[in-house]
Amino acid sequence: QVQLVESGGGLVQAGGSLRLSCTVSVRTLYFMGWFRQAPGKEREFVADISPTGRLTYYKDSIKGRFTIFRDNTKNTMYLQMNSLEPADTATYYCVARRAPGSVGETTLQSYDYWGQGTQVTVSS
Repeated sequence: QVQLVESGGGLVQAGGSLRLSCTVSVRTLYFMGWFRQAPGKEREFVADISPTGRLTYYKDSIKGRFTIFRDNTKNTMYLQMNSLEPADTATYYCVARRAPGSVGETTLQSYDYWGQGTQVTVSS
């Protein structure tokens, strides 16, 4: 059974940084990514990464501020978030999908596994 466990969320002031982690319960080379959901809004794609980590894809509004990367020796994926803005406040979800392909899979239905979410709150 594949389980995803996020950590690293918290409260930060605007302009600050946080690093989210997602640890996978089994060794796997799936495509992985992050979604987020703000209060009263739909869940949205943030970024995804290929199994080797060589390819990445980002939502336009976070390009240049967020970096997705992974360490397969630790079965862990990360999201480094810099220059955080109040609009980044959301619950962040780690996701993984079995299907091959490429990065840029932005739809929720493409992903087979979801973490429980970690809260990120950015104060102004």
